[in-house]
Amino acid sequence: MGKRIGILSIFMLLCIGLVACSGGSKGEAGEKVEIDFYFPVAVGGDVANIVDGLVEEFETENENIKVNANFGGSYSETMTQVMASVQGGNPPELAVLFSIDLFTLLENDVIEEMTPLFDEAYLDDFYDGFMANSSVGDKVWSLPFQRSTIVLYYNKDAFKEAGLDPEAPPENWDELVEYGKKLTKDDGKEQWGLEIPSTGYQYWMFQALALQTEKNIMSDDGKEVYFDAPYAVESMNYWLSLSKEHHIMPEGTIEWATVPSDFLSGRTAMMFHTTGNLTNVKDNADFDFGVAYLPANNQYGSPTGGGNIYLFKDIPEENKEAAIKFMEFLTEPERVAQWSIDTGYVATRESAYETEKLKKYVEEFPQALIAREQLEYSDSELATYQNGEVQKIFNDSIQAILTGSITVEEGLKQAQEKANEVLKPFQD
Repeated sequence: MGKRIGILSIFMLLCIGLVACSGGSKGEAGEKVEIDFYFPVAVGGDVANIVDGLVEEFETENENIKVNANFGGSYSETMTQVMASVQGGNPPELAVLFSIDLFTLLENDVIEEMTPLFDEAYLDDFYDGFMANSSVGDKVWSLPFQRSTIVLYYNKDAFKEAGLDPEAPPENWDELVEYGKKLTKDDGKEQWGLEIPSTGYQYWMFQALALQTEKNIMSDDGKEVYFDAPYAVESMNYWLSLSKEHHIMPEGTIEWATVPSDFLSGRTAMMFHTTGNLTNVKDNADFDFGVAYLPANNQYGSPTGGGNIYLFKDIPEENKEAAIKFMEFLTEPERVAQWSIDTGYVATRESAYETEKLKKYVEEFPQALIAREQLEYSDSELATYQNGEVQKIFNDSIQAILTGSITVEEGLKQAQEKANEVLKPFQD
């Protein structure tokens, strides 16, 4: 009888062990840990497939961790989905969101501080230009991942045809107009000299012009904006003059997504766009093209852009550990180098440029170095409290100005007044 009870006990213990090792809810001890990773796809190319490949590689190296990659569409759509999950009591472990979403996420108290999670040498390896939108004071709140600046793309074949030196892109605003006039064919019906997108991220394009003129359009603490400052008025007048006065660019609004298509199809000879489109252009252009700093007014200047990795609060400890491991995986120098090669985004860590693969790549394709070198003249993307509302106010004003619905001075003044009202509660 005792022997039969002993066998039965062993059998029951085995069954309990099997149940414990089988599936169950996320984060329970003894099970495969599942983490949710939200990711936007905001540029051309095959970014979603690249991310899927990274996830597969990580899961192969870490068999006890499963990463659920959720592609949220645009940055704003991804932010909406993430915040819905947070408010529904089921926050994701990780998300790549705009670096400029930082103040909104802090205001809602939903993200973990990164400073205690990583050593100082690791954090110091990220470029200062990207860390400006990743930290507040001495506290780091996110890791730079798919980061960019705005660069000038130009069609070298079109330059040759127009009698311009294909190795000498315009260096200042006057040259941009001069070159644009030579490159515009049949009043733009055949080819425009230049396109600057004015939907989606028009505030970002405006920042470039403002930085080239004098300085940025917001304070570092996210509590003030300078939309109607004299240098901002000068910048907006110049942007408007490219179409209204100089006729080197289409009038009205120009869609963000169609500008690279226009460049690749020969509809425009030059464009302002994110370096995140570099690989897309490289893979699809059937002409020789160049990449250059944005032309200067009083100085060179471009805002940084793109997304950072955020770690969310209120997740189980084992999930947090798995998420940290995945962040470390994604930001290893070799992987950062490959990500830059595959996508065109700037490699965010200095050590990535010391890897053999990135050294070889930039030697063969020097255009990939321009965005990194332009970081010397870069500043933070527009980031404030209530950032979405402030952005919309400014974007709407820029569009109204470009479509002729309002004057430059009145449009910027209205944007300033509306933004002041939104930011007033944070200025006390």
